[in-house]
Amino acid sequence: MSRTEPLCVEFVDIVKEFGSVRVLRGLSFSLRPGRVHGLLGENGAGKSTLMKILAGYEAPTCGSVLVNSRIQRFASCRDAEALGIVLIHQEFNLADDLSVAQNIFLGHELKRNCLLDEAAMESASAQALARIGLDLSPRARVGDLQVAEKQLVEIAKALSRHVRLLIMDEPTASLTPSETRRLFLLIEQLRTDGVTVVYISHKLDEVEHITDDVIVMRDGGFVACSPTNTLTRAQMAQLMVGRELADLYPPRSSVSDTAPALLAVRDFNVPGWVQDATFAVHAGEILGFAGLVGAGRTELFEGLLGLRPAHGDVTMQGRALSHGKGWRTPKEAMRSGLTYLSEDRKGKGLHLDFGLRQNLTLMALEQHARPWLRSACEKSALVDAVQRYGIRSRSLDVKAAALSGGNQQKLALAKVLQPGPRIIVLDEPTRGVDVGAKRDIYFLIHELACAGLAVIVISSELVELIGLCHRVVVMRAGRCAATLDTCHLNEEELIGHATGTITAHVPDSSHQPQGQPSLQPPLA
Repeated sequence: MSRTEPLCVEFVDIVKEFGSVRVLRGLSFSLRPGRVHGLLGENGAGKSTLMKILAGYEAPTCGSVLVNSRIQRFASCRDAEALGIVLIHQEFNLADDLSVAQNIFLGHELKRNCLLDEAAMESASAQALARIGLDLSPRARVGDLQVAEKQLVEIAKALSRHVRLLIMDEPTASLTPSETRRLFLLIEQLRTDGVTVVYISHKLDEVEHITDDVIVMRDGGFVACSPTNTLTRAQMAQLMVGRELADLYPPRSSVSDTAPALLAVRDFNVPGWVQDATFAVHAGEILGFAGLVGAGRTELFEGLLGLRPAHGDVTMQGRALSHGKGWRTPKEAMRSGLTYLSEDRKGKGLHLDFGLRQNLTLMALEQHARPWLRSACEKSALVDAVQRYGIRSRSLDVKAAALSGGNQQKLALAKVLQPGPRIIVLDEPTRGVDVGAKRDIYFLIHELACAGLAVIVISSELVELIGLCHRVVVMRAGRCAATLDTCHLNEEELIGHATGTITAHVPDSSHQPQGQPSLQPPLA
């Protein structure tokens, strides 16, 4: 088969079983060459499993994959890559202790006279990074990169494989709007070059913008394939969940004028990342944090939690921390009533090889160990969490790795809520989860605020911040550039303050949020 020949892929009665669990149920549909296909479905619908079969990471239990009318049986991902089929995984497949160039060419190293040609690999890596607009040294250690930079390195790695069919699984989950626009330009160029693209995303506005066709899966089966321009976002969501999905965001509650500031931060500094950050969050309030990658949002809260060196004035429930810093450790912060959910769900939020029970109670072992760890108490807590947070699992005895992305996120949320905090910081709480799970998480956040907790949401999805938050702090270059109330919560102002095209500061860092917005944001 010619390396320049367009690829047409057909799935015929694909079934995939893991033990007694049938994940894919006789799927049949085709991917037309040179088009961008949006692949939609709730977490657990089987999208990633099907794409792993196409990319050679899994073999179907039965059924066939045809590439240009020939049945293909890939023994590994190398066989698929030999045909130009490359998968960019949702969860990073990078080695933290290697450089960017070493990761890009891992398993495909360039050699010269039987030795690794480091110079050639670094040069080719620099070209791949430039193609996606990432200003990064090929010698940089991947473990030192931010989440968004790792995502872009994954894309650069895929492009270095002479790709003819590119599968992108949630590629913009951690990217800013400007980085997403650059990625879309790249996808358009790939389409012009005849590359077939499968774009898996829960961001329906992106699917609407960049794809030619929409393919919908539900519960391991095929539902529909339609030209994108014939479907609205609401219709896409309805096909995914099998029911009408109205009111994606809960109604925004008001916050009492007398609500106390549970956390007040003034002139807080994280050397190299954050300068003079000042903000406050009140009981019953949802406070958002927006900004471009590198603006310092995550680093600000890592400094507060003692994960980075930091200093500044911090007041918790009216009492100042005496040592002029944030907390010394996350455990100290937790005991004070503040918990934090990392944006890296699988790397820092959960232990995937642990069971659901062990993950849930890990931050609150003292509650379940009087005087020793009681498994019955832990199991009771898990049963309650499964019901309260809508965690779906075929069994309570599986490992966390067996859950879908949305259910892993719900488990991670339940975990950080186990200690009973007064303030909770959620970093990218809906990264990589489907629209149904997003709605569940949005309503959970709303319930937490209504119960009197202060909730801080760090998100790269502007529509999410607009739909959820009472106020949004916009960070730029390590500083709090503006704090916007509901009257100013729109994408234009958020982007303007994040990029510096709007420089007027809205001085309401201690302003009490009021009322409810007149319009709900569009379904996304």
